[in-house]
Amino acid sequence: MVPADVRTRAGLTEGTPLVLLETPDGLVLMTREQLRRRVRGELDGLDLVTQLLDERRRAAATEDAA
Repeated sequence: MVPADVRTRAGLTEGTPLVLLETPDGLVLMTREQLRRRVRGELDGLDLVTQLLDERRRAAATEDAA
């Protein structure tokens, strides 16, 4: 249960879906939008396609060498 004053400050209304995230620092309770912003922030600046292609090329090279 989330205390009323916390719900008010966070703008939570009845039925607002929340996500419980386990982190190395402890548990974090957030809305889906807060989680979306957090993930986008953590991925900002990463070139995931290039990383994936590099991994695939390394794996193919390893298989070809075997």
